[in-house]
Amino acid sequence: MNTKADFPVPTLAVRTEPVQQRSTERITSLLDAAAHLIDQNGIDGLTTSDVATRSGSSVGVVYRYFPNIQSLLRALAMRNLERFIDRIKDVGEGAEWPIAADAIIDGYIDLARTEPGFRAVRFGEVIDERFIHQPQEGTTTSIAHMVDNLLVSRYGFAASDGLSFDVEVLVELGDALLHRAFLYEASGDDRFIAKLRSLVRDYLTPYEVSAR
Repeated sequence: MNTKADFPVPTLAVRTEPVQQRSTERITSLLDAAAHLIDQNGIDGLTTSDVATRSGSSVGVVYRYFPNIQSLLRALAMRNLERFIDRIKDVGEGAEWPIAADAIIDGYIDLARTEPGFRAVRFGEVIDERFIHQPQEGTTTSIAHMVDNLLVSRYGFAASDGLSFDVEVLVELGDALLHRAFLYEASGDDRFIAKLRSLVRDYLTPYEVSAR
């Protein structure tokens, strides 16, 4: 049995590819500035001029890499997803699946508490609702595929349409519950977090039994 789950790493969408270290550092600076400004003023208050000022760049530099706010926010969402994947890609090795599930939730919680902009830019959903209006890679759908693959490849769950659908439902519920948990409390409302952990076990335990 393959014990390694497939966690594809997303790529940032920028107008000019950062082929040099200086360009990479500049893009990081722009995204960092945007993330801090979102925490201060919200997504709808973000402007390219504020990003330029906060990062010590010019508006022209911002436009060089991000032609509009939409592209900058999408890049920030992809970076958030990349950092989340980096946290969870090795979860649960040598442990039972409920421990791995808790570790995935804990990875999100830690980033929501410590990563600027993470709570507001949730893997692209907020961006999709405002700008895109169609499914895109880098959303909860890709997370669901990763978790589904993890359960099958590492924990011996039988692959099925039912499992895939229930995992996708869980990820959507998880996204909503965690968003609500951090909506009013920077450290997260433990009631919503506990409910998510309970839902994960309720949804997935029947598949664990059927896999034995």
